[in-house]
Amino acid sequence: MSTVADITNALSGLSTQELQQIERALISIYRQRHTGIVYDDAYGVWTEENQASAAGQVFALMDADERKQNPPKT
Repeated sequence: MSTVADITNALSGLSTQELQQIERALISIYRQRHTGIVYDDAYGVWTEENQASAAGQVFALMDADERKQNPPKT
């Protein structure tokens, strides 16, 4: 079997249609394994990792906004 690096390198040579077929196959495997797909529709897949990353970005923005509104007192 090929290594992950070999597979990753091979992906860049595939057509968009071939990449979409691989994506569908991977999503099917994730579903079979009950692996953290939070949302899956015509627009794409949203995973637990995507959710955590987005939440982290939002909280960072909220923290920055809070610091602007309430600067530390010196």
